[in-house]
Amino acid sequence: MNYLSTRGHADRKRFCEILLEGLAPDGGLYLPETYPQVDTATLAKWRTLPYAELAFEILSLYIDDIPAADLKAICAKTYTAEVFGTDEIVPLRELEDGVYLEALSNGPTLAFKDMAMQLLGNLFEYELARRGAELNILGATSGDTGSAAEYAMRGKKGVRVFMTSPDGRMSPFQQAQMFSLQDANIHNIAITGVFDDCQDIVKAVSNDLAFKRKYRIGTVNSINWARLLAQVVYYFAGYFQATASNDKPVSFTVPSGNFGNVCAGHVARMMGLPIQTLVVATNENDVLDEFFRTGVYRVRAAVDTHETSSPSMDISKASNFERFVFDLVGRDPARLRQLFVDDLGLTGSFDLSADPAFKQAAERFGFRSGRSTHADRLAMIRDTEKRFATLIDPHTADGLKAAREQLTPGVPMVVLETALPIKFAATVVEALGEEPARPKKFEGIEALPKRVVQLPADAEAVKAYIAQHCD
Repeated sequence: MNYLSTRGHADRKRFCEILLEGLAPDGGLYLPETYPQVDTATLAKWRTLPYAELAFEILSLYIDDIPAADLKAICAKTYTAEVFGTDEIVPLRELEDGVYLEALSNGPTLAFKDMAMQLLGNLFEYELARRGAELNILGATSGDTGSAAEYAMRGKKGVRVFMTSPDGRMSPFQQAQMFSLQDANIHNIAITGVFDDCQDIVKAVSNDLAFKRKYRIGTVNSINWARLLAQVVYYFAGYFQATASNDKPVSFTVPSGNFGNVCAGHVARMMGLPIQTLVVATNENDVLDEFFRTGVYRVRAAVDTHETSSPSMDISKASNFERFVFDLVGRDPARLRQLFVDDLGLTGSFDLSADPAFKQAAERFGFRSGRSTHADRLAMIRDTEKRFATLIDPHTADGLKAAREQLTPGVPMVVLETALPIKFAATVVEALGEEPARPKKFEGIEALPKRVVQLPADAEAVKAYIAQHCD
């Protein structure tokens, strides 16, 4: 399996090369040259597999430069009941007729990012040991990626983590999860700005090829294909739990800010998983909802990025969106560069409303979208707790609201749960008047000593910090 850049770079690379690289040399994102196709016989064979074995089967289609026995062992080490709380790993619960919640938040940091990050940590450690090399991971987080990455990488041999986050923009619990870690290989950097500033810094550093090579910079954000690939697995697992046979379509609703989670659903659908609709659920930062409604993709400036009660989705530049648009425009790198380098770079937007490709977003690729407000989130949290005795976090509330607007009779709708409510306690208290349950291991976490530095929204300042702590 070879991988190409969305922006047309001539090189073709193997999985383990892009695992450690992040962005392509031309600033593009890596995708497989083709999506492996899964037929009904294969779906039937996979239907009863334990999650770790299902992960191995799917990953094997994309990873052919790790021996099968080693890859199988990595999957078995990653997806255990001890780490994720249940044998199912991602158990499905029916809320009401045809509407399901897929639990993705039972991992070490109580968020769906653990599903991929735990695998990524084990893959990094394996490949670095095989090469006798080290890696300095630079990441950006709006809340959950950071803690998931740090918990997955803490103590890992040959790995340092430099995690940027928007200063003061995460929930107190999210900040405490990250900043309370005292491991020597973990570095927290609070950036004066919003998440998009952090993400821009990561891309700027990754595009400085001399610095990237000198300091062996890699990424754990969903620009890293390996992380997105790991997320593909739980779409198959959710499908199998929601159906009794492989001739039944299922729809998924995905709370989305950076488009990575739902892009994994797009990949699963392109492989042949019978997904009818992929619903992108946004909050007031509705760049993606605007695109799927109008065909216009218009990023927002930092001052126009709202601070909301579903803060992990306070994103106005969806990095993974480039992967989907590459498929949308027929995998034409010149057209992709025009949209993302020329149009977006010069004007901050591009317009596909008059392009026949835009209709395919819904007709061929199955995308729909929806938008929520703070009032919608509070109402959904109250309704779900009252009617179903189920407590949800505000991001999952965004998903449920969008899901109910896109139901098709007879087609199960699976909403991907994104985090446990304790991570966003203030909003839950506002909705219900009481604190959500807190796992014992996180009691008193907000009072622990913090280990974090503050830096301006400047790539050079971050590069200087990395160099200082690597030399």
